[in-house]
Amino acid sequence: MTENDTLARYSDWAFESAFAVLVLALVLLVAEYATHRADVVAERERELVAAGRRAASDPAGRRAASDPAGRRAASDTVERTAGPGRVEEAPKRALSQRLGNMGRALVVVVAGLQVASIVLRGLATERFPLGNMYEFVAMACTAAVIFGLIVLRKPAYRTMWVYLLVPVLILMFLAATVLYADAAPVVPALRSFWLPIHVTIISVGSGIFLVSGVASLLFLLRIRFPKGEERSGVFAALAERLPDAQTLDRLAYRTTIIGFPLFGAGIILGAIWAEAAWGRFWGWDPKETVSFITWVVYAAYLHARATSGWRNTRAAWINVAGFVAMLFNLFIINMVVSGLHSYAGLN
Repeated sequence: MTENDTLARYSDWAFESAFAVLVLALVLLVAEYATHRADVVAERERELVAAGRRAASDPAGRRAASDPAGRRAASDTVERTAGPGRVEEAPKRALSQRLGNMGRALVVVVAGLQVASIVLRGLATERFPLGNMYEFVAMACTAAVIFGLIVLRKPAYRTMWVYLLVPVLILMFLAATVLYADAAPVVPALRSFWLPIHVTIISVGSGIFLVSGVASLLFLLRIRFPKGEERSGVFAALAERLPDAQTLDRLAYRTTIIGFPLFGAGIILGAIWAEAAWGRFWGWDPKETVSFITWVVYAAYLHARATSGWRNTRAAWINVAGFVAMLFNLFIINMVVSGLHSYAGLN
């Protein structure tokens, strides 16, 4: 076995390990989601019990509650009781919080394994590892996870990890099974310095759009089940711990603002590459056409989001349509429709 074959095998192992760790991280984050309500109820019960014990052991406090003139004396008593030298037991972290912290720590491990898989794949093939759909999807999933680690680090967004990792897990499974291609040199059409520029920008933009699409879908779910309303059902239970609708809407908008120019730049650079490779900037190839349509849909979303009459659900649905168009462009165009871009390793 050659050195390149060994590196290719290590790349596959890193990808498979990332998938396995991602499954474990998702299990922990789902467990965090499921145990949150129980932890909240238990914390309230502990607070009530503690309050009852303090009231039972503090007659001065009870007298102060009924006698405004004695409140200062009761306060002094409490201060003396909890004065210097008294050791207070540190409150234990709730089970859901511990599970969530472990799950998010594993997501960092997943990102590291994904990057290692891409680097090893490039070393094994002696080229930039974006020559087929397997490598493209692997790069897009890596971009989604890393971008998620950046934008979802705030406590208000942490519950979104469950919903982001599910599509990432599905895409990684498809990449490792249906889309997998052995490490090998690319076809002559891809042997260009434009490959790492054009395809990297498109794949990173696609990963960012994945985060944006998930945020808009969760926004629509939160609008359907607002905070503070007691509703029954599976979707109501799923929406219970989500951030408020405005927070999700802002996240989707700000994320699209980052992905939109990247995706547009990728299309422009692809046109320049097409002129160098095929002698024309634009030929309305199916891949080019659907990419342009996707870009227009996201432009419409940003315009609608900036227009007061089209905010909220209508703008969010446009963003979801852009996300669907991106997935259609990735799978249907590459796997079903024949065109100049039909060199994704499946034909």
